[in-house]
Amino acid sequence: MTAGATVTVAVTGMNALPDNPGPGLAVARCLREAYGDRVRIVGLSYDALDPGLYLHEYCDAAHLLSYPRNGAAAMLARLTEIHATEQIDVLIPCLDSELPAMVDLAPTLLEMGIRTFLPDAEQLERRAKDRLPELAEIAGVLCPQIRRLTSPGFFETCEQDGWDYPMVVKGVFYDAKVVHNPDEAATAFHMISSQWGLPVIAQRYIAGEECNLTAVGDGKGNLLGEVMMKKRAITAKGKAWVGTAIHDDVLAATARQLVAAINWKGPLEVEVMRDAKGDYHLIEINPRFPAWVYLSHGVGRNLPALLLELALGHEAPELSPPQPGVMFIRYAQETIVPLAAFEALMIDGKRTQSYEG
Repeated sequence: MTAGATVTVAVTGMNALPDNPGPGLAVARCLREAYGDRVRIVGLSYDALDPGLYLHEYCDAAHLLSYPRNGAAAMLARLTEIHATEQIDVLIPCLDSELPAMVDLAPTLLEMGIRTFLPDAEQLERRAKDRLPELAEIAGVLCPQIRRLTSPGFFETCEQDGWDYPMVVKGVFYDAKVVHNPDEAATAFHMISSQWGLPVIAQRYIAGEECNLTAVGDGKGNLLGEVMMKKRAITAKGKAWVGTAIHDDVLAATARQLVAAINWKGPLEVEVMRDAKGDYHLIEINPRFPAWVYLSHGVGRNLPALLLELALGHEAPELSPPQPGVMFIRYAQETIVPLAAFEALMIDGKRTQSYEG
């Protein structure tokens, strides 16, 4: 970023639930660490109770968005209002559910002066959970079988088709539950479909060790700045609470093959399971940074800063190898919020003034 210049960056996903945090706050922390006061961060969220909106050390202003289910037109209308106030230079979406609308809106946003660094609609669709085996086959990567479901009847007869328990039941955007019998599976189906819609996905369970990789695809088939970690402790939702930075040549090669197969553009997270034989199985490709992306700053490869440079049209900076011997431990803490700040978000949908909290 040009010395002395101030860039306004809008970051979504500022929720910070202890058992399932969004990536937005970690992205904002990375940007603040990299640029200090040279970046002005506008937090965007869907709920006035999202804590990241009130952490003024990482969030200079805050606004509520229209929910993705309301459609791209409503999203654009709200972003237009926010842009009139904040003059956003770059938008970094951090949630799976908002990506389809954000991708559709990217050309219009660019005309408004808001830059993004996102995949196109076809790339986004090709890494979807229900198409993962197809992409894995093209890239030459192992992947457990999946089944798209619109009703829970499959779980009563699945063993006749060679599907054994346990298996994993997933939503199209979020949530995954390991189930051990038809009753657990049906309960998971109804819970996930009520929150995230249909289809619901059944995926064969792979026992093993989970490893994750985050990086940025340059849109030309190249993987930039990969950072890898192994989960050491997880929440009840299976999210990393403690993770250790690792370097794994096989995982890196797997991610490069996947990115090259679709010329992925933008941030991503690749989740794999390493089974008892040492084989790697692709579990998910998430089209955004993970909540643990602050580890990238910890190992000396600040990926949100890299993404910002690319979004601004700059050449990708040369990155050093990740520093070894680093881990993260997540924690929860209280932040004191004046009622006036909460009421401003609830009533006006925005917080534009700083406060002492």
